[in-house]
Amino acid sequence: MNQPAPQTVFAAPDAAISRHIAEKLAAIHYADLPDRVREVVRLFTLDTLGVIAGAAKAPGMAELLTALTAWESDGKATLLLNGARANPATAALANGAAAHSLDFDDQHDPARVHVFCVILPAVLAAIEAEDRPVSGEEMITALAVGVEVFCRLGLTCYNSLGKGWHPTTAVGSISAAAAASVIFRLDADGFLNAMGLAFVQLSGTTQFIADGALAKRVGPGFAARSGVLAAHLARGGITGPHRYLEGNAGLFTLYERGEVRPEILTEGLGESWQLLDLSMKPWPCCRCTHTAIQLALELNASGLRAGQVASAEIRMGAVNHRIVGADFNPDHPNPVVHAQFNAAYAFATALEAGEVSIASFTPARIRGAGAGIAMRCRTVIDEAIGSTEIAPAGVRVTLLDGTIRDVFSPVMRGSPEDPMSQEAVIAKFRSCLSWGFGAEGAGVDRLIDMIRSLETAPDCSDLIALFRTV
Repeated sequence: MNQPAPQTVFAAPDAAISRHIAEKLAAIHYADLPDRVREVVRLFTLDTLGVIAGAAKAPGMAELLTALTAWESDGKATLLLNGARANPATAALANGAAAHSLDFDDQHDPARVHVFCVILPAVLAAIEAEDRPVSGEEMITALAVGVEVFCRLGLTCYNSLGKGWHPTTAVGSISAAAAASVIFRLDADGFLNAMGLAFVQLSGTTQFIADGALAKRVGPGFAARSGVLAAHLARGGITGPHRYLEGNAGLFTLYERGEVRPEILTEGLGESWQLLDLSMKPWPCCRCTHTAIQLALELNASGLRAGQVASAEIRMGAVNHRIVGADFNPDHPNPVVHAQFNAAYAFATALEAGEVSIASFTPARIRGAGAGIAMRCRTVIDEAIGSTEIAPAGVRVTLLDGTIRDVFSPVMRGSPEDPMSQEAVIAKFRSCLSWGFGAEGAGVDRLIDMIRSLETAPDCSDLIALFRTV
């Protein structure tokens, strides 16, 4: 596939993209949202709250919560995993990290951004920061606005990941500021200042992936925190750069080096919805590995067993390879993060077990049975696959008897082309609640019902309270 031609963005007196976006976002209300948008927001809210619950035992989460609460004894907002109270910015950080810690959260595949892990924690923190009831309609609107601008920013900055940025963390901060601005009922100037202040805090690097560091899961938390804080400061009268996108030192030139498609940000904003193209993860690991997992499960279902495999070659695009193409190392000091971002391990464990779950990414499992075949797999760049394409992948398996099995898929499970069913989404939610909280039964049923009828809620703080009591 041909890649988009880079477009250099020049600052000019009449280049008012940042302000235009703020004005369009500030004008979006619940009544403007199509039914399908509302449905997607409810469904991904359900999924994300499930993933947060599933993170209760994830490596690094206990340490993170201890570190954050060591400096705070009380606050207006809730840390969802332990019920502790903290200021809203800290709660957004903790809950954003939890939402991403299993790498089980949604993604906009073409934009390569995880969205609800940033936007939902930011919105929940903003809701608890308010001294008034926030309705379900307001919450849905805030989520839709934040998620939509997030997807569009990811598509606009189409090679951000290829440069080494972690776009979920980077442009997530700007998007979270937009979402929080809805809850805080800011006008267009407020939106502009909030998003500009979030840009000032922008960060994000893929180095934590290369080094297998637990910082990977904290990045979305940083973005959620920065967004909520930016909107709060804007409400208080602090101004941000008003050309944070198009200025000489703005996002497009400074961070993206002119490789942007700014028209994606503006065309049809508030009328057409990129968030409808979100993908939900069926497996708790980097999305770049999912087609390899899918192919492994299909091979397993056909009767192939790991013991028959002499070697396997996994083929993918260049950016995917940069993220998940390293050789598998069973002695890696951070085995969970390493395995979550390793195509060889993901393929091997799927072929070995015939399934992939949260339990597949525990240290004992990673260093156990799946390690043997993973060591016999290598991941290579397929020049026939576009460098930034995420879905296409192939596997060439050589068996001990010399037989070769060559399989390929152009689409990825959980995407709009091959979506998870409603039943599968609810089953994932129940599994996560059981894994993390040991929660089952009537409490989980009530939580599902509340989320699925979110727009009827008079006060969304009730949702947070119910989540803590399941």
